[in-house]
Amino acid sequence: MDVLEFEVFWYTFGMTQTTMTMEELVAKVQELKKDGPIDLSTEEDLALAVMNLISLEEHLFFTGAKTGNDAYWAISNEVREMRKTLLARMVPRNEGETWCSSKHLLSATMRLIEVGTKLFSDGKKDEAKDMYGKAHELFSIFWALRLKLVTLPEAAKSTESEIGGAMTTKDIMNKLVDCCKE
Repeated sequence: MDVLEFEVFWYTFGMTQTTMTMEELVAKVQELKKDGPIDLSTEEDLALAVMNLISLEEHLFFTGAKTGNDAYWAISNEVREMRKTLLARMVPRNEGETWCSSKHLLSATMRLIEVGTKLFSDGKKDEAKDMYGKAHELFSIFWALRLKLVTLPEAAKSTESEIGGAMTTKDIMNKLVDCCKE
């Protein structure tokens, strides 16, 4: 496909939209690679670890609340410190709301995967697929933010893709983040 034929549309959270040509996207990716190859498989594993740590924080909080045993909250705090350290390896804290948004994107991704898994095990496969799709979309937005392909206000809302036309964040991230490329 010719670069001139290709535009990426990013729908913002308001009524405005910005566009990025394929050439601009390629330039951003090349900028990311300037310090050497990007090991996204390790980064993806780290993102999944952070998701699980967030989930563990929540479970420890609720266990402490239900049992009245403060020890669970102390453990939760230790887990939180570990999660903060690992998330900081991927997302610098100096980017304003991007830090918190990244944490919530990962948390919501994990929860939607869990809901999808429960629905799937209950035989509700179409509902499960919907949850899995939403989880994948949020994970894609996380990666677009993580790789600085977009800024927070530019995070894509669009989920539909047209062949030879607009690509969504999910489409782009499917091409860039592939844990099977070692």
